[in-house]
Amino acid sequence: MQNHGHWIGGRSVAAERHIPVLNPSDGHPFAQIARGGAAEIDAAVRAAQAALEGPWGRLSATERGRLLMKLATLILRDAEALAQAESRDVGKPIRQARADATACARYFEFYGASADKMHGDTIPYADGMTVLTVWEPHGVTGHIVPWNYPMQIVGRSVGAALAMGNACVLKPAEDASLSSLMLAELAAEAGFPEGVWNVVTGLGEEAGAALTSHPGISHVSFTGSPEVGTLVQMAAAKNTIPVTLELGGKSPQLVFQDADLDTAAATVMNGIIQNAGQTCSAGSRVLVQAPIFDRFVEDLAARFGKLEAGPAELDLDLGPLVNADQQKRVNGFLDFAKQDGLRFAGQGRIASNAPEGGYYVQPTLLADVSPSHRLAQEEVFGPVLTAIRFTDEAEALAIANGTQFGLVAGVWTADIGRAMRLSRGIKVGQVFVNNYGAGGGVELPFGGVKRSGHGREKGFAALAGFASLKTIAIKHG
Repeated sequence: MQNHGHWIGGRSVAAERHIPVLNPSDGHPFAQIARGGAAEIDAAVRAAQAALEGPWGRLSATERGRLLMKLATLILRDAEALAQAESRDVGKPIRQARADATACARYFEFYGASADKMHGDTIPYADGMTVLTVWEPHGVTGHIVPWNYPMQIVGRSVGAALAMGNACVLKPAEDASLSSLMLAELAAEAGFPEGVWNVVTGLGEEAGAALTSHPGISHVSFTGSPEVGTLVQMAAAKNTIPVTLELGGKSPQLVFQDADLDTAAATVMNGIIQNAGQTCSAGSRVLVQAPIFDRFVEDLAARFGKLEAGPAELDLDLGPLVNADQQKRVNGFLDFAKQDGLRFAGQGRIASNAPEGGYYVQPTLLADVSPSHRLAQEEVFGPVLTAIRFTDEAEALAIANGTQFGLVAGVWTADIGRAMRLSRGIKVGQVFVNNYGAGGGVELPFGGVKRSGHGREKGFAALAGFASLKTIAIKHG
């Protein structure tokens, strides 16, 4: 069984304590990661500070961009190894892990090409004065990455931070740390100076808490649950530093009777089974106009009935959930649905050859769910879709906005006026019309409102989030 150390100051650092890495497909351990805490976080922050004061801090934006582009090339070179590790670590079908590796490379390509394009401004102010603005890195940035899309979220978070000249300390989720460590090694191979990219593995309450409260951290990026996001924000507030929070959602897809129903049904289904529903932007609520509700649900039910969950290596429709706790949580929601008499309109199956110890859940469609029911209000984070009936545009908008979340929404209609009204009226960070990107698109700013968090990742908006704007006023007569 392979032991994985931390990555601090450009080298692997062994640890005395370890955490077993379990394969979600069968529940068996296959590796160990280091269990770090305050001491390791402090060492990583010091290494990052030294890099900022040394060669990394002296590189131009163009030189930083070249390193990021070189890293992207190495990720593509090792994409299959990364995908295999991610598939085994997270439990997702191998084709999804391969897509994640490609997306990860694309993030570093995008931010590599963008590094020298964040320009300041000159401001007309007063006679005899020139006023200009410049972007400057925060310093050492902390990154807490969840287990559902490690490669992609490292790319969108660390990639943007490095492009702006920060040095990074990354704490991946204890359930899925392997690809984060592999990417840090590739960064060293690409030529990033020692200490620019550090990875401390361990538990959230130990390593994660130490990272968010460390006085040497100047910005924190966190993706995870609202409950933990609140703790992260409170810890950061004590040091008066900014945070970027992406905290999940209960994203609606609104289907009107004039939509392309076949395309909508296929997309709606894919939007909830991707990564076994363990996606912050999963379309977990489908709102369907009353005249087509029964027909649309019947179509969805038939599609769900053909779904099959199984081991990641079989590359079926969906794999297992990431761990036993997540399996228990999702099954608990399904128990609530049964107790409350919700209609199980369609359900997939678990493959007959799936190992007994795997963390599998049947993909499930629940129909005629009340908008106020907990299955329509709370983030399940599993392959469970609730179908809700509405009569008109006003009711659809009210239901769409009727949760504490606001991350992503989809609108399916042939009426462009309706699409625009709803796009402006739904309180979310992204709206997809007649498609559902599930937060996809490296170039597209991504983030939420309400309890889904604040700040933006992806696109040029992320670069602004990882830097401070300085104003310089020069009096020259």
